[in-house]
Amino acid sequence: MKTTRHATYNLNYHIVWLPKYRQSVLEGEVADRVRTILHEIADDKGLEIIDLTVQPDHIHLFVSSPPKHAPSLLANWFKGISSRKYNHRYADNDGEKIRWARGYYAGTAGHVSSETVQDYIQRHKEGDT
Repeated sequence: MKTTRHATYNLNYHIVWLPKYRQSVLEGEVADRVRTILHEIADDKGLEIIDLTVQPDHIHLFVSSPPKHAPSLLANWFKGISSRKYNHRYADNDGEKIRWARGYYAGTAGHVSSETVQDYIQRHKEGDT
């Protein structure tokens, strides 16, 4: 469980996206650079990358986020910022630009027992603080 000033949460998102035309461009040094950039984005945004797999033709990102961020915002951040940073840093040196396909997959994952929910409700009944 994680906490913010006003929330206790366990929100984990599985986000998958592809390079444009599902080209196998995420290999070797390119994959390493993209991986580094994704970690930079998470650090800048206060997110925790739980797991990350960069395959030649797609990326699997498992990330924990506070409830104030919608999954669509997370996908847009990781896709948009990563392509801009990668293209700015590396594409000028005769490197290929990274372009992501428009869509993405987002799913949620988390686990909480019914006892935890009941305990939370009991601790926050009206009049109890």
